[in-house]
Amino acid sequence: MSTLIHKRVEACRNGTNPKAICRVHSGWVVLGDVQFLPGYSLILPDPVVADLNKLGPSERKTLFHEVAVLGDALLEITGAVRINYEILGNLEPALHVHVFPRFDTEPEALRTRPVWFYDWDKAPAFDPVRDAPVMQSIKAYLDKAGILV
Repeated sequence: MSTLIHKRVEACRNGTNPKAICRVHSGWVVLGDVQFLPGYSLILPDPVVADLNKLGPSERKTLFHEVAVLGDALLEITGAVRINYEILGNLEPALHVHVFPRFDTEPEALRTRPVWFYDWDKAPAFDPVRDAPVMQSIKAYLDKAGILV
């Protein structure tokens, strides 16, 4: 199967994914397509699997550890008050983990709701120049945490 996740992982491997931040043991850390919540990131497992249940116990531990460390990075870098983690896979049946920093400055009507209530079509798109500093900061944090490959 060739999902969008498969294509993005392949682009990360080839060095052609502009949203790629770095390689970790479980896969690739990338910035989200939109940045309505600054620092919104994902981990795309490599190799790609259909869902979490296709990973063995040690791969699961590695993935969840690295997702939590990415959350730690986003808390420190963005000043977020908490991190939301989501694994859905409904549209793209390939495992990927969304990591959303959440802020006290979000509109009150959205602050405690799932991020899917935001208008994704009106959200600021990824910008390689604007987003470079946060990408560099995430990579530096993950490197210091010892999870880069």
